[in-house]
Amino acid sequence: MSYETAVASMFALGHELANTPSHKFDLEHMRVLLRAMSHPERTFPSVLIAGTNGKGSTAATLASILRASGLKTALYTSPHLLRINERIRINGEEITDDKFAALHGEVDRIAEQLVEKQELPWHPSFFEMMTAIAFAHFAQQRVEIAVLEVGMGGRLDATNVVEPLVSVITDISLDHQKYLGNTVREIAREKAGIIRPGGVVVTLPQQPEANDIIGNVILEADAAGVSAVQYVPPVSPGSSEYRPASAEKNFCSRYPLEVMGKEIIVETPLVGRHQFRNVALAIAAAEELGKKGLGGITPQSIERGIRATRWPGRFQVVPANQGWPEVVLDVAHNPAGAWALRSALSERFADRPLIFVFGAMRDKAISEMTEILFPTAARVIATRPENPRAASPEEIQQAASRTGAEIELVPEVSAALERARADATPSTAIVVTGSIY
Repeated sequence: MSYETAVASMFALGHELANTPSHKFDLEHMRVLLRAMSHPERTFPSVLIAGTNGKGSTAATLASILRASGLKTALYTSPHLLRINERIRINGEEITDDKFAALHGEVDRIAEQLVEKQELPWHPSFFEMMTAIAFAHFAQQRVEIAVLEVGMGGRLDATNVVEPLVSVITDISLDHQKYLGNTVREIAREKAGIIRPGGVVVTLPQQPEANDIIGNVILEADAAGVSAVQYVPPVSPGSSEYRPASAEKNFCSRYPLEVMGKEIIVETPLVGRHQFRNVALAIAAAEELGKKGLGGITPQSIERGIRATRWPGRFQVVPANQGWPEVVLDVAHNPAGAWALRSALSERFADRPLIFVFGAMRDKAISEMTEILFPTAARVIATRPENPRAASPEEIQQAASRTGAEIELVPEVSAALERARADATPSTAIVVTGSIY
């Protein structure tokens, strides 16, 4: 099977959230598949990261720290920005096209046999297949540690079949209510499903409802709760310790911090106050892994790893060049993410006109996101990514009616970007945001 055929076969399964019947969320099916694959997930230690916002940034930072510590480090994230291979990485390198195609063929054959023998009621979903392929790749490559980002929720997510050395819970807010519940309390209970009896969970204080659920689950599981609050810096981006990073021509934070009894300088290319919390979670998780005997983790490797973190599309500023003004790429795909983007824009582009190019999946909280973001815009261009779940520009315009923003409708993404460039002046910044796709 070719790589192109494998990818097409994956997408033919449907998006991991689209039209997914509730009965498909059953970890037993994932366990049946992995048992037939000789349990690749048991061949490497792992960290499991759940949350609404920040789990990808936390995972990327932690993986970079572990790699800088000399460990062969796997990273599994979702969704992807450009190519499906981005989701599966070892030491920063994406799985190759040939390897993806080969593993897809193997897992798909096993899945079809299980369905034929009625050991599975239906073919595994897109996300179950992706997770199985990732586990098989990590096992074959004999990684020393895998950092796994939960796809959605936690309790019934396909990644939750592992027995993690450390569980991490990032900030929780409303998202995917159709699947996880209509309140922060209900969603937090799903996220807390990654906590193991007697295990270690790293988190930070957040909304009272989430704190209450996470705290109670930790007590019920007799787990060790570790707060990363000591690693959240008491500095603001307006201070003298917040400066441009010359290598990236981007903004980053720079501040001293005591880690494992030694002072380090934290310098992260991840922009925005909200990233302070994600970096803190990654540091605390790395320290806990060191306590569990994972070798090579030192204050110096933590410092190097944070500095080397690369996580595109998270307030990524593309410098002005060749007729383009500065362009901000950010995946603010829910209201909490929109507030984080608005805060970062106010710090980085204060008093400068902003042109928004916005697209979103139909199942997102489009009204709430637009009410947060569009009042800050000089112009808004609504567009539609190539995805069957995407809202049309007209639907975005209707959802944003209360913002009072004048919205131009340009269905093609490339045309929307060119339209934004045509309207921009040298002082303008173009902000491309919405769903990750």
